[in-house]
Amino acid sequence: MSFHSSIVDNKELFSLRNKLFSELSHFFSSAKLEGVKNCAIKLQEILPKQSPIEQNKVLVAYGGGKDSSYMLTFVRLVQLILFKWNGETFQIRVVTNRHAGMPTSVMENIHRVYCALQLYDDPDVELLLIDGNKISLFNRSLPLPYNIVSQNRQDILMTGHRTQANSRPTFCNACNISMVNSFGIASCYDGGVDVIITGDSRKEQRAYMVWVNRLVQKISPDLSPSGHGFRDFLKNLDIVSQSYFREIYGDKANHEIKEHKIINDDITIDTLFFSIYNYTEYSAGNHWELLTKYLGFEFDELAFSFSESDCANPALMAHLRGLKCEHVYGRSYAEGIEEYVKFAISLMRQKQFPEFLIDQIIQRYSTAESITLMRKKINDFAFEAFGITEEQLICMVYAPFSEKGKNLETYLLKEQPKLLPELDNIHQVLDGREEEKTSQKSSDIANNLYHLSGLTLEKLRRCYDSPLLGLNDKNAKLELVNLILGRDPHKGIIETRHSPDGPTVYEMISGR
Repeated sequence: MSFHSSIVDNKELFSLRNKLFSELSHFFSSAKLEGVKNCAIKLQEILPKQSPIEQNKVLVAYGGGKDSSYMLTFVRLVQLILFKWNGETFQIRVVTNRHAGMPTSVMENIHRVYCALQLYDDPDVELLLIDGNKISLFNRSLPLPYNIVSQNRQDILMTGHRTQANSRPTFCNACNISMVNSFGIASCYDGGVDVIITGDSRKEQRAYMVWVNRLVQKISPDLSPSGHGFRDFLKNLDIVSQSYFREIYGDKANHEIKEHKIINDDITIDTLFFSIYNYTEYSAGNHWELLTKYLGFEFDELAFSFSESDCANPALMAHLRGLKCEHVYGRSYAEGIEEYVKFAISLMRQKQFPEFLIDQIIQRYSTAESITLMRKKINDFAFEAFGITEEQLICMVYAPFSEKGKNLETYLLKEQPKLLPELDNIHQVLDGREEEKTSQKSSDIANNLYHLSGLTLEKLRRCYDSPLLGLNDKNAKLELVNLILGRDPHKGIIETRHSPDGPTVYEMISGR
């Protein structure tokens, strides 16, 4: 089905919307419906085009998780109540920014929610997909373009090898920048939008803008950040993005840096932001029946991954912790999983997840058999989604190539002893003293390293010529990776041991 209306007359549209409003209202208490009404009144007041209000288009970003599913439902209810009052209402543009960490089940959840909310058949609703800088009509069966998968893969591998597999930078930084970029793309597409609806409070919006401005000042002390509008915010974030990926990929990585540019040149007017934060609450436990019985939302084993319900990458983060304990620290995989689960459960409680959902995660990793099963599932997912093998993830947790191969000898000794006699030759290939074109041995070494790491020789050399990032030392404080991680609330101190019989030490880890 297309988002174009299959409704032939206004009577049918009126009947459909009234029926939907009545059905949705059953899941909202009187107090919650009052919040919907107050939100509708306020939103109508700030719409730029007051007559007719159907000229206005609002943008809703929809990632396919539990909270964004509720937010979309709430905005749909606001749209319906204004239609009930006025006989007309605003248009909604719903946009999903895709990445390779979204399992197929996320797209299926989105489809079920769209069907339940009658969005496919409403002429005042537009459903879009964004893949990088490409925008298209929503289609749950549309394959993710190869260039997006390839870019996501390279971002994970390069960031992981530069940060010794620090979870948040490895899996989230590039994704978060891409998500903000999608706002810019969606807000100026096909005539643009008038309002962007968000669930963040005004305080949170201001804090985020101030933080980005401060990052710009630290990156370029002589450069004054732009103003306070949406386009200015995107310009400032573009400065941060370009600097961040220059730090990850190296100064000469013009292609990779350009691929992560934040689109802002096509935005000619500053779009208004409208927050629904003060009109509703997001706790999944408070609208469980709406989510699961009416919207058809399913908590899939991969998509529901710790504090996320639309991304399998947090399960990969747990997997990396298990691999680090097993291989780098010489302990067991299960001990690493236990450390991560304990940390992630604390994040889930901070985010007010219902206890029965937390129990699902605990049970998922409760026995040796269940941990082994999840290890297989997440390895299968990593290969299917990103083309990354467990062997390459093990290589990543050592980060053996960065900082002139600081951890290379340890990695070879523990994981690839057959290559240990080639240590000096590997250093020569990595620092460019022996070009692979002039030596079959160099070519063989490059091929071996590609198989082990997933990185081409060009990118291995960029790692080799660059320091490890995200370390907890004084010299690293001005690194952009550390500046971003410093503000991130998704981290915590855990108790661990760096060897089987070693003392208990405290380590900061990050994740979702």
